[in-house]
Amino acid sequence: MTRYENVLDTIGNTPLVDISDLSPNPRASVLIKLEGLNPAGSVKDRAAKSMIEEAEKNGRLHPGQRILESSSGNTAAGLAMIAKVKGYPFTVVVPENVSPERVKLLQVFGAEIISSPAAEGSNGAMRRAQVLANENPDWWFSYQYGNPANPKAHYEGTGPEIWRDCPEVTHFVAGLGTAGTIIGVGRFLKERNPAVSIWAVQPPAGETVEGLKSLDEGFIPPVFSDNDGYSLLDRSRVVGPKESIEWVRRLADVGIFAGISTGAAMAGVARCASEIDEGTMVTVSPDGGWKYLSTDVWTGDLEDVAERARRELYF
Repeated sequence: MTRYENVLDTIGNTPLVDISDLSPNPRASVLIKLEGLNPAGSVKDRAAKSMIEEAEKNGRLHPGQRILESSSGNTAAGLAMIAKVKGYPFTVVVPENVSPERVKLLQVFGAEIISSPAAEGSNGAMRRAQVLANENPDWWFSYQYGNPANPKAHYEGTGPEIWRDCPEVTHFVAGLGTAGTIIGVGRFLKERNPAVSIWAVQPPAGETVEGLKSLDEGFIPPVFSDNDGYSLLDRSRVVGPKESIEWVRRLADVGIFAGISTGAAMAGVARCASEIDEGTMVTVSPDGGWKYLSTDVWTGDLEDVAERARRELYF
């Protein structure tokens, strides 16, 4: 049994699980990386740790300094957990329609929560955080959408782990949120094998799929644009709330208890599998399902749950 000096050392090195039974193409295998096993419950623990440690190393974050971020997803939990361990106060701006689990987890880690209008979504929370950063220059604004340490976490961690465990990978499929995961992993895999195809999954413009952003809504994360994201991507597929929830339920059939953005990624994987002759596809499960239990994703009427997902920000 491995012994760790503290909980932050447990971030990363998550398992890669074969779920090819869910592939619509018998010649296309599917493997999924279970990021919900990180200590604060998501892939965003990697970016949160990378951003904080990079800022400490570069002298932009000092002991006791307040950390600021906006989030409608898992980044807030990762930052809140690490800030708690390291002794930093933490303020996060979140849309007022986030789920109860989200708020309670942030409260567990002592975060100061500032609400932004639900109608403005995650972009509105980001704009409010930018105002707060300008008003409080003594705070450190991690700004996940434009922080190069975000994709660096995946270039140096997630990507190498996938290559180590599955060097035969032919396709990497991932949701497009801040773009940190797909940029970092995509760059690493392309450098090892330029033939690896990178597929992005994004929601329809104007609709909400937890953890994802549509590039058609006007805001392109600097993490994406600064890293020539359009050239990196080989394909992009649009996946809506209903299809995402259907795949969350199908994942449960093979014992994978995952969140809604995982369902969206799997919907993208299924489309990829249907369009290729053969291959080995790898995707990332950004988080586990326990943070979605109040949403009735697994047990409620599909149409009702999908309609609520268009209005609410499920954690």
